[in-house]
Amino acid sequence: MSINGIEAIGFTPMQLPQVAGPDSVGAARLGSSVPSVESSSGVDFGEFITDSLDRLDGVQRSADRLAVQAATGDLDSIHDYTLAATEASVTTQLTTAVRNKALESFNEIMRMQV
Repeated sequence: MSINGIEAIGFTPMQLPQVAGPDSVGAARLGSSVPSVESSSGVDFGEFITDSLDRLDGVQRSADRLAVQAATGDLDSIHDYTLAATEASVTTQLTTAVRNKALESFNEIMRMQV
């Protein structure tokens, strides 16, 4: 029996960008495959968020498709559905946590006196 990596289900883990400076040793360990969210590099924050939400939608659609296959008996391995459902759940929880932090930060900025 062979075990496929996480890439086999279409999930690519995100890595932090490399940062030059005094803490570059820790940043180099984390990797540099995620584009910077600065507008000078060509990728802005809005595109980053839109891409992330598209990925979330894809993960949820995949889990829904596998759930239908499991319910109809067309699914060969229930493990595929279990993994997809768990991935969808964790991704949704992460997205909700990021949204809550963003709203919390926005409200804090709005309360600041100028």
